Amino acid sequence: MAAHAERGMSAPPEVVFNTATDPDRAAAWLPAPLRQDGAARPEVTSADEMRARWASDTAPDWSAEIQVQPADAGGARVRLDLAGGDGDGLADETLANLAREVADNLTAG
Repeated sequence: MAAHAERGMSAPPEVVFNTATDPDRAAAWLPAPLRQDGAARPEVTSADEMRARWASDTAPDWSAEIQVQPADAGGARVRLDLAGGDGDGLADETLANLAREVADNLTAG
């Protein structure tokens, strides 16, 4: 089942994209099937458009794709397309996890 979610974040789009695509941070926000077998390393499908995709060899029904865009006041808007799992609730939860990881990244450095 494919699910979609969008969320605004109070961080520059580059920070959001870099946090999302950092393999060391993926375990904190990606659903479990996408954290296995190296799937945490994304395929950056367009650096200019800040798009990335995750897939898993061991869970072929699972994939995630994000696009990060600039938003008002220097923030970012993130769209997540998630295949696998139980729908929009998991997509919303996944973006909430990413937002926490972005906030942690901002306060850590």
